[in-house]
Amino acid sequence: MIDDTLARERVVEAADQLFYAQGVQAVGMDAVRAAAGVSLKRIYALFPSKDALVAAVLEQRRAQWNAGIAAGTAGADTARGKILAVFDFLDAWFREPDFNGCAFINAYGELHGGNPAVTRTVREQKASFQRYIADLVREAGGPETLAAQIAILAEGAQTTAAIAGTPEAAAQARAAAEVLLDAALA
Repeated sequence: MIDDTLARERVVEAADQLFYAQGVQAVGMDAVRAAAGVSLKRIYALFPSKDALVAAVLEQRRAQWNAGIAAGTAGADTARGKILAVFDFLDAWFREPDFNGCAFINAYGELHGGNPAVTRTVREQKASFQRYIADLVREAGGPETLAAQIAILAEGAQTTAAIAGTPEAAAQARAAAEVLLDAALA
């Protein structure tokens, strides 16, 4: 028998893959059980509800996003370079074969009305990203309004890439961010 930590990891990973590919509402707990190889009784001992599992999946996604952004911007020497590297990170992500849009936006679109935990988690994630961009804009010497504009470009690129099925949205958003940075920092 596997310990709770490993069982939890398996369940969250399986649920994440299924939710991301098919949508939260389309995936039943039996599908999660089958994909994770963990009994329903054990799953419900670890996660008292599907909502709790969705929250755990989103927390894992938050950690993945933060690690991806950190790795994607690590090579940049300046705040401006880090801001633009965010769009390079997005471009690489959009080119992954299983790219299906932003898991936070997807979950919010499906569940926000009936799941306050999802709404809270998504809003916290988006606010965290906006603060990250705001910190970089401040470090670059840009005005506060620039941060919101750049964050919107990144968010819009994610939605556009998912709906259009093309990664070019990242390069287009990066080019717009460069124009904004050049104008604000001139």
